Amino acid sequence: MTRVKYPVIYEKSANGWGAHVPDLPGCVALGFTLDETKRLIQGAIKLHLRSTREDGDPIPGPSHVVDVLEVA
Repeated sequence: MTRVKYPVIYEKSANGWGAHVPDLPGCVALGFTLDETKRLIQGAIKLHLRSTREDGDPIPGPSHVVDVLEVA
């Protein structure tokens, strides 16, 4: 099985953390902590890809590039 790296966006909220995967529409997770949210989004990605395969749809490749810039 080929491994693919998908960018994940993590967002802090008043109640915890949210995550979404821009290349996999609808693939989201919510958690109380960042660590919990990371675990949940990994499971959500696996479930999303398995469901996509079972439906016979093509698996989308990553199309986003992520960078972190430091600004003074």
